[in-house]
Amino acid sequence: RDTDRSRGLGDVYKRQVLHKYWGYSQFRPMQEEIITSLLDGHDTLGLMPTGGGKSLTFQVPTLSREGICLVITPLVALMKDQVDNLRSRGIRAAYLHAGMTRREMIVTLDNCLYGRYKFLYISPERLDTELFIARIKGLPVSFIVVDEAHCISQWGYDFRPAYLKIADIRYILPEVPILALTATATPKVAEDIQRKLSFRNGQVFRTGFSRPNLSYVVRQGEDKLQQLLRILNRVPGSAIVYVRNRKRTKEVAEELRKAGISADFFHAGLNSEEKADKQQKWKADEIRVMVSTNAFGMGIDKPNVRVVVHIEMPNAPEEYFQEAGRAGRDGTRSYAVLLYARRDKATLHKRLTEEFPDKEFILKVYERVGNFLEIALGCGMDSIYEFNLKRFCTTFKYAATPVLNALKILTISGYIEFIEETDSLSRIMILVHKDELYELRESDPKTDRVLQCLLRSYTGLFADYTYIHEDLLYQRLGMNQQEVYESLLKLNRMHVLHYIPRRRTPYIVYTRERMEPRYVQITREAYEERRERMADRIKSMITYATSSRCRQQMLLEYFGEKADYECGYCDNCIERKKREAASKNSPIQIAKEIQRLLGNGAISRNEIVESLPYPENEVIESLRFLQDEGFITACEDGIHYKNCLLYTSPSPRDRSVSR
Repeated sequence: RDTDRSRGLGDVYKRQVLHKYWGYSQFRPMQEEIITSLLDGHDTLGLMPTGGGKSLTFQVPTLSREGICLVITPLVALMKDQVDNLRSRGIRAAYLHAGMTRREMIVTLDNCLYGRYKFLYISPERLDTELFIARIKGLPVSFIVVDEAHCISQWGYDFRPAYLKIADIRYILPEVPILALTATATPKVAEDIQRKLSFRNGQVFRTGFSRPNLSYVVRQGEDKLQQLLRILNRVPGSAIVYVRNRKRTKEVAEELRKAGISADFFHAGLNSEEKADKQQKWKADEIRVMVSTNAFGMGIDKPNVRVVVHIEMPNAPEEYFQEAGRAGRDGTRSYAVLLYARRDKATLHKRLTEEFPDKEFILKVYERVGNFLEIALGCGMDSIYEFNLKRFCTTFKYAATPVLNALKILTISGYIEFIEETDSLSRIMILVHKDELYELRESDPKTDRVLQCLLRSYTGLFADYTYIHEDLLYQRLGMNQQEVYESLLKLNRMHVLHYIPRRRTPYIVYTRERMEPRYVQITREAYEERRERMADRIKSMITYATSSRCRQQMLLEYFGEKADYECGYCDNCIERKKREAASKNSPIQIAKEIQRLLGNGAISRNEIVESLPYPENEVIESLRFLQDEGFITACEDGIHYKNCLLYTSPSPRDRSVSR
């Protein structure tokens, strides 16, 4: 009875935290069960679809307990979005990634030790650094969270070798419960996640992957742009359009604008300000359609996306399901549309070849990267190097795609870690005491003005590194870019502050000393087995696009969920209903259904066609007949019903026969 009372009080407190910071009065399905499991000390695996509210499952319990939550996540952009979101709610959070200096990392970890933060987000590549391991032993860690947990499994579609280091943290913090979260895991991947994370007394919570409000549709045709325009003209509301490369995002967005549709483009190559501006305008519905690579969508909570369109085929059902799931998070009818052309099958198989270049090429890339970075044989272990991919490819006359894939395979094989480009904003921390600033009035008035503007514009400069926007300083000071930059550099040289200018670069970490290529082993696990699994995923995607089965049923079965029934609202189910209806119902029945639809007021012809489970040509034939006979009338605001009885009227077929 005491336990029940304690649990009841805990439930009340959890909801108080939920309401205080997020304004919600109730949890979404499965959130509370996962939170309770974690608070009870169980290792927990949460399988929740995109938009299911995964982040609250660890944020709420962390705010209910003493200590700090360690969150391991693979994307720096997603890390930053989550930290910014928490800070906007008055929750203290920080993050560590490979693009930070050692000094920044020391300051951040020290602030965690002093209780300044409740959440520390970290990229998996930082887990086994000497600095982190030394500090983590003294941190009061309450929970360990592994986001995008499928990355730990080589059976998963997005395996990251650095995730394998997470189990080592468990030996350092043996009593701390772990929460693994993912939206896309087959049964084999779910088992592998638990094994790789050394689950103890673990519990698994699976939210059903079924989305009753989301209609899965495949449209076949060679002219995909016309298909896209037709979809966007027929389905109103906010939309995401996914393409495969950065250049294509801009091209498609321009074509949509030419057709009178509000659109913009998004990809990982944009700087932080551009990304934030585009995201904000799209979230505020100032832009209707965002055309993007898969860089867009993670961590963006926009509930009223009505349609997600994939112009090009994803490589895997996991990838497709996650991206398509960004539509209809508010529970309203929405659409996930895949555009498929005959050439797509060959394109997917070409991607398979590109993803796994010849082993000889991989070894040559390994050798030339070492030369490019000027690393001697036997050296480089545990060192981080900035890597200019564009200059490397230009120097050795390589295309970027096979080089990127070679680096990924070398990463999986354990020789390097390739960290794709991160966009780090400029940041500063003031190094002197506040009292000393009064003694630093410089003869250079510009430098003093910049320092004073920094102090007025930003808080926390004395305690931690703070991200700054130089353009804000330009505007407030009326100075040009070069003047502000030189003033910041001068303050840096004077050791008044530490200034880290904005950088945008990939990194390579050597996890072993550099060796001769003949000693580098590309394992079967890293190459042949992964290639076979990718081939299987491609086969599943082609089957999904070309099959006449219920689309949702196919997806559910792929993720190991029992699917005894058809969804009734994907394109295949609707087409099947139309065929059945055509064989059972007379045209007069179609006319009666039209009368029923028009009973609540005028609607458009397209809405009538979409709403009825009959072939389009038969619905249009019935509409023409009803208009000819005076039962309905077409106006600018749609089709109106004239309150005439239809059940005694001859059908269009009867009329044509009698004539």
